[in-house]
Amino acid sequence: MVAIDLDGTLLTDAKQVSEHTVKALCGLPQRQVKVVIASARPPRAVRHIYQLLKLDTLQVNYNGALIWDEPGRRAAYHRPMDGALVLRVIEHARDFYEEVLVSCEILDRWYTDRFEDKYVTETGRLFKPDVIAPLPNFCVRPITKLLLLGEKVMIDRLEKVLTETYGGQISVVRTDPELLQLMDHGASKADALTRVAQFYGLDMKEVMAIGDAPNDVEMLQAAGVAIAMDNAHRLVKKAAHWVAPSNNDHGVHAALMKYGLCD
Repeated sequence: MVAIDLDGTLLTDAKQVSEHTVKALCGLPQRQVKVVIASARPPRAVRHIYQLLKLDTLQVNYNGALIWDEPGRRAAYHRPMDGALVLRVIEHARDFYEEVLVSCEILDRWYTDRFEDKYVTETGRLFKPDVIAPLPNFCVRPITKLLLLGEKVMIDRLEKVLTETYGGQISVVRTDPELLQLMDHGASKADALTRVAQFYGLDMKEVMAIGDAPNDVEMLQAAGVAIAMDNAHRLVKKAAHWVAPSNNDHGVHAALMKYGLCD
């Protein structure tokens, strides 16, 4: 099985996949190798890539808080946070910065109490919120992922404060200067990928994982073969067996060639 992160890994900075990389990945099932997307994105923001690669596999979303069955459009595994806890975290954050933007993902739907396009995720560039309503209206439900957006100095402080206060209850991920991602403390790409491998009857030694950001480190450490992109964070490179060319230089294709998975 080959597990691939998207942003900064499979996708170029222009959010594209090269034709020969697509061809190589589409050829893996003929070699009895499954391709699994492992991303921080929600299912809807992965769908066009999933279709491009002609996949039929489970996928890892929200940094492992969700394993999604795309053909069935349903959750195969879900590890959300308690809505009341999320509401406390948001209130705590807004005690420091009332202007911090809040987005809650519940399975594959986006809820927020205030939409502004000053700070936006890649998903926010592709889609608009499904629901705009007061926080208590939707924080009564389990929340798959919480996102806090704002100026870098604001996110710097909130990362420290929220990690110190809720570290045993939530996982705090920082991959972008203006964005903080929060999931259940037990959610990770490594845990979700292990579950996907078990579903397919595979040992993690039979898995190649490819990534670039700190949230990919545990996934790479759990895999039998770990590949970092040349543009990867230093911690990712440290966890890798091999460093491929960058995401803009067909690094995924190079990794598949190096390990004999494509011609």
